[in-house]
Amino acid sequence: MFADLHVHTNVSDGASSPVEVVQYAARINLRCIAITDHDTMDGIDAARVEAQLNGVDLLSGVELSTECEGMEVHILGYCINPENSKFKKHLIAFQDARLTRAYKIINKLRDLDINIDIHQVLALAGKGSVGRPHIAKVLLAEGKVSSVAEAFEKYIGVGKPAYEPRMKYHPLEVIGLIKQAGGVPVLAHPGISCDDKLVMRLIEGGVQGIEVYHPQHNRDMEKMYLKICREHRLIVSGGSDFHGLGATNHGKLGESVVPYETVAEIRHTASKNRAAL
Repeated sequence: MFADLHVHTNVSDGASSPVEVVQYAARINLRCIAITDHDTMDGIDAARVEAQLNGVDLLSGVELSTECEGMEVHILGYCINPENSKFKKHLIAFQDARLTRAYKIINKLRDLDINIDIHQVLALAGKGSVGRPHIAKVLLAEGKVSSVAEAFEKYIGVGKPAYEPRMKYHPLEVIGLIKQAGGVPVLAHPGISCDDKLVMRLIEGGVQGIEVYHPQHNRDMEKMYLKICREHRLIVSGGSDFHGLGATNHGKLGESVVPYETVAEIRHTASKNRAAL
């Protein structure tokens, strides 16, 4: 029995709804998935109801963006108490910053004589967190680009004329925030975002697991991070970084998995974290 512990839905920048993701997980016989949308946990409740109907175990999660020494570092938080006031304020601040960023990107596009309506972007995002993929899809729908990839490559990707950086916290701050909310912080896909020195700094700073298995990790990376986990007694995690059926440049659901026992280990660690509060 296997678990995919890094999954996105259309509540953030995924292409499929929480219900559709759970149904797909059931079809491919995954025992457990973790919904880890960017900066929001709003898809968890709908996913949990569908998971119970389909016999899929659901692990609650979230993916938070941080920055350190010029590197964008993503921290996954599992089993967080969503009612923790400090954590709720953090998510609200992040979501507000995402909206402000969307307005700034659209204004930069207008300076390039590319006009799209913010209301189209917000309608596409629905109740979830608005992000650049929603802007890219509106650009595609309006015929401004021939693909979502072109929108990023030509206009809204890093270093492009309509790019706007997003608000980021320091990873050590987010690690502490997750623990204070009774959750378990896990470093996401370090092979594509962190150097070895920063990985060790985050371990010293309290990260409790590493996403060893990820579609963009090669075998050498897996071996290295597995060794680090064993040496520092960290949770060996993994996930596909799935962004929905039809989404490009991301893994397929179930492409990178861990044994179901990992889920129990995460929940046990969360219990210890809550007991220590």
